[in-house]
Amino acid sequence: MSLDAPRSPAIDGSPFRFGIVAARFNAELVDALLETVRCDLEAAGVEAGRIEIVRVPGSHEVPLAAQWLARGRDAIVALGVLIKGDTGHHTLVGEAVAHGLQRVALDTGVPVINGVIVVENRRQAEERCQGPINRGAEFARAALEMAAVRRALEGRR
Repeated sequence: MSLDAPRSPAIDGSPFRFGIVAARFNAELVDALLETVRCDLEAAGVEAGRIEIVRVPGSHEVPLAAQWLARGRDAIVALGVLIKGDTGHHTLVGEAVAHGLQRVALDTGVPVINGVIVVENRRQAEERCQGPINRGAEFARAALEMAAVRRALEGRR
């Protein structure tokens, strides 16, 4: 993922409803992402009651919960952290989750922001979840922007 994130337009989030699915595995890191996403959505005008948060055991369970949560939402943010261990399992799970989340978006027509971070080590995870690389804010901005794009395009029908 690039460090050169696009600049998003200012979006009034007050009319939107969001779902956030967050894995409990690597909880400290995922919780940091979750808090940033939630705070940034609220700072954009989304009322706390219009953000539903669902926790699941791990990242592999995130796509199915995102599909269940999609109905009645303007966008979903999917959060998890996969850190390399002794094997390449984190890569396999990351690919499966990415494909699953894309399928949910295409099958439901609801934007799904893939906020499942796949990294080589804990330092990289901390930088992206708790440090200078603010992925949580990027995920919130992407959700707001895609919710606005969806509404604009649906209004043309």
